[in-house]
Amino acid sequence: MADYDYDLFVIGAGSGGVRASRVAAAHGAKVAVAEEYRVGGTCVIRGCVPKKLLVYGAHFAEDLADARRFGWNVPDCAFDWPTLRDNVLAEVSRIEGIYSQTLGNHGVEIVRERAAVSGPNEVTLASGRTVTAGVILIAVGATPMRPTFPGSEHGVTSNEVFLLDSLPKRVVIAGGGYIANEFAGIFHELGAAVTLVNRSDTILRGYDEQIRDRLLQISIAKGIQFRFNLTFEKVERQEDGSLLVHLTGCDPIPADLLLFATGRKPLTEGLGLETAGVVLDGNGAIKVDADNRSSVDSIYAVGDVTNRIQLTPVAIREGQAFADTVFGNKPHRVDYDCVPSAVFSHPPMAGVGLTEAQGKEKYGSVKVYTSDFRAMKNVLAGRNERALYKMVVHPETDVVLGIHMIGPESAEILQAAAVAVKAGLTKQAFDDTVALHPSMAEELVLLR
Repeated sequence: MADYDYDLFVIGAGSGGVRASRVAAAHGAKVAVAEEYRVGGTCVIRGCVPKKLLVYGAHFAEDLADARRFGWNVPDCAFDWPTLRDNVLAEVSRIEGIYSQTLGNHGVEIVRERAAVSGPNEVTLASGRTVTAGVILIAVGATPMRPTFPGSEHGVTSNEVFLLDSLPKRVVIAGGGYIANEFAGIFHELGAAVTLVNRSDTILRGYDEQIRDRLLQISIAKGIQFRFNLTFEKVERQEDGSLLVHLTGCDPIPADLLLFATGRKPLTEGLGLETAGVVLDGNGAIKVDADNRSSVDSIYAVGDVTNRIQLTPVAIREGQAFADTVFGNKPHRVDYDCVPSAVFSHPPMAGVGLTEAQGKEKYGSVKVYTSDFRAMKNVLAGRNERALYKMVVHPETDVVLGIHMIGPESAEILQAAAVAVKAGLTKQAFDDTVALHPSMAEELVLLR
């Protein structure tokens, strides 16, 4: 690739782009990565990392209340949003620095400006400079979708919600997916009155029905309001700065914050991909093959911009596979079977493998084992919130097809359980494992 300025030019320094850049450089490639905003991408800067820190911060509301039942003389505590916000943003900056340092340590050049594709082997930077590369990798991720209706400009998305000047007292959230339910839990725990508005009657589509129904029941019991089968008509800014949210078939809802959590779309607009011959699907995602190659042989894509599975660990795996295959002479592909996922709601839920409905659709029938219980901590705290663990098993081979759960530390427990599902272990293997008592996780080996 001596005829080009770089062996690899990456557009987008998110999780997938950073991994691909540093691994390709470690394999000996000359690499540059362009980032118009901040190194780290959605997950680090305005996604899963700062959100999880807010989840931790919000959970102290319950922990402080529960502590009194465990003998701690906890006084009434006031919450200070700017302190949490600023500490979270400081941590984001720290991690961004680590990402940048890692790239530098591997000899990757960071180009801090917007880049667009101007040919199969050419990239044009915002400054007007053009560079060439033997291979171009698109790793720009996705961006929140924002509905359009009168007054919709008064709402914010997950990109801006981490930067609020003050904690809103009344929050309306549009959407029913994981972002909507996570922020509903966060704002509720921090003391806001929360109303979640969804255009259908289902939250968390794609997750196991029993598990998501349990989250709905718990959320309603906590005081989160749900409005289903409604659409937005308009939003009006009031004289005091608050909002009045008008919905079809419902009285207007006063709010201090309107958060749009209505999905994410690949961030391909304005990248020049069509002019270079890169084929996009109907949602604007880059179509790629199993080796992450687009319709143009020299242009690849990984992560959310391909709209396969929008999860950070998946983007990282794709970036690794791309770099190893193209530059490391170690070809391999990402296995998308049994990818675990979690919703960091209050309480959290997590799952891996087939849901009960998916299992029935594929095999006609499945064996289902459940455990519906109160965690010990909740019992002593006087909290009626119940956990639910569910195992979906093949009707003939006894192989565990899926595990789904809701309750404290579900994501932490599921990560280990996902190994068993991925390995194709049977229900008998769980039954043969001695329980670790007393723990919540022991319920997985006690299912009968």
